[in-house]
Amino acid sequence: MSNPPLFRMIDCLRLPVADLPAALAFYRDRLGLELLWRTADAAGLQMAEDASELVLFTGEGNPEIDLLVDSADQAAEQFAAAGGSLLVPPFDIRIGLCTIVQDPWGNPLVLLDMSKGRLTVDTDKNVTGTAKP
Repeated sequence: MSNPPLFRMIDCLRLPVADLPAALAFYRDRLGLELLWRTADAAGLQMAEDASELVLFTGEGNPEIDLLVDSADQAAEQFAAAGGSLLVPPFDIRIGLCTIVQDPWGNPLVLLDMSKGRLTVDTDKNVTGTAKP
């Protein structure tokens, strides 16, 4: 008997950028991705054919893929029990909880849940808070 899938979907591909307005001009204006939300240091853009986002953020870091799970707490436990490693225990983020794990081959994965709800925005797509559906 197999276990139910741990990962629900790719939540986002996060890319570090030095200049958020220039990155928006490139990805939104020249490549046609729709702006979903924006803060002072990040912006989420909608992929054309699925619910995944391209998230541009200023600051340090490497590109990362964030995977959506039902519960970051439970996912961290299940991942470790399956033979993976817990790199960063679950911590609060704006929309829920997040944890960083590593598979047996050294690949880090960011697992997050939306237990606090989706981002809410104003008419200019500025983030105003979160709301559960």
